[in-house]
Amino acid sequence: MKIGIKNRTMRFPKVSLKKCFLFTVAFAVLLLFGFTLREKDLWTNRTQHPLLSTKTQQNSEESHNSALLTHVLTTTSHPMYEDYDRVQDSDSLLPEGNGRPWYFSNGVRCPLPARMNRKTKKRVARLFPYEDSSSDRITNQLMFVPPNYEEIQQQEKLKTILLYNGLGPWNVRQGRDVFLNAKCPVSTCSLTSNREFSSTADMLLFKDHFIAPGVVRKPHQIYMLYFLECPYHTQNIKFPSVFNWTATYRKDSDIVAPYEKWEYFDPRVKQVEQDKNYALNKTKKVAWFVSNCGARNGRLQYAHDLQKHIQVDIYGACGNFKCSRSTSDLCFELLDNEYKFYLAFENSNCKDYITEKFFVNALYRNVLPIVMGARPEDYLSSAPYKSYIHVDDFASPKELAAYLHLLDKNDDLYNSYFKWKGTGEFINTFFWCRVCAMLHDEAALQKPKWYPDINDWWRGKGVCTSNSWRIGRHDIMSDD
Repeated sequence: MKIGIKNRTMRFPKVSLKKCFLFTVAFAVLLLFGFTLREKDLWTNRTQHPLLSTKTQQNSEESHNSALLTHVLTTTSHPMYEDYDRVQDSDSLLPEGNGRPWYFSNGVRCPLPARMNRKTKKRVARLFPYEDSSSDRITNQLMFVPPNYEEIQQQEKLKTILLYNGLGPWNVRQGRDVFLNAKCPVSTCSLTSNREFSSTADMLLFKDHFIAPGVVRKPHQIYMLYFLECPYHTQNIKFPSVFNWTATYRKDSDIVAPYEKWEYFDPRVKQVEQDKNYALNKTKKVAWFVSNCGARNGRLQYAHDLQKHIQVDIYGACGNFKCSRSTSDLCFELLDNEYKFYLAFENSNCKDYITEKFFVNALYRNVLPIVMGARPEDYLSSAPYKSYIHVDDFASPKELAAYLHLLDKNDDLYNSYFKWKGTGEFINTFFWCRVCAMLHDEAALQKPKWYPDINDWWRGKGVCTSNSWRIGRHDIMSDD
């Protein structure tokens, strides 16, 4: 018996284009609504400052302190703070050994020859201020090796650096020792103080004082000026279009030579939880070690005004407390054990001028520095995150004192200024290594840059101020 099988055509139900369109619109609206809620939640979490997430204050004094803290945080915060307010897990720090570059104390990762852009045929590394004005480029220079360095080494041709003012001011020896002892990635350079090489040396380096060599200058030569001190205490050079490069503490120098250089192990991790109470057993408020009582920026007057509102113990020629320089270590131990704050005041208010007064006297110690000198943005880019208080973040010494009193009463808030510890280290910037590496950068040597007026760059308008960077502070120095 045959069973007949009929071919049947599969038919789908008719789909309404109108219903499909309405369904799509409804789905899009729901999706958009969900993203909006999530964005609102993320924004709320990101913008809330952790220091403000405290319990509701019960009495009038605590309410006043909370209001003061809110005022300070909203008037002195910087946009970059938002990304790092959340404390990271210390396990995410870059590991030692191969994970850290050679310039860290335990780093061994050495640089490779510089990469070249395939289209432009130029190096990718940004070494000079005109290539990156937002940073000091120190680590870029430390990790720079010319693409043809293997060939340079085989040729055994050295770059000669003439220290025109002699070896003494540099405390170095003639020859290659300074490069080899430091194990510079680029070490094919040699130092000399023999002025007979004035017309042939690859670089003439003048430290703190310039004397015209009086010889015919070759086109390939680099003249570099090195200044350690601020413009108020350095030579006024009247020779135009002499210098190609500069080496100073300023970030817009070609080779930045800071008093200290802080570098994070991992730039993404700028705070870690501490297992120490830095306020424990400290009963004194503010200390200051100072011998120069006639600084240009009015720091002594500011300290005296601050004394009207909080305890400020001034040690040295400008105050009533004594501590011998011969026992300076014992003096600075007072900061670790007895004082909560230290006045790290520079003698001049100049762009990027941050000296050992801040780095060595304060950050190397377990004390919270109050700074005056460079601009607020200079400290922000040079110091560990949230490691100091800048006087220009407050309208007057009285307002600063009120905030210090708040910190004195709140150990958690005080300790929040020490969470940078353990996230990095003060690195050796290997000045000579960088000088040698830069002298092998063919791109910079083919068409050397010039400073048409070195004085205008070094001491021009806006570089230094005799008052505060905060407009009008000289009018409100005394607020009683």
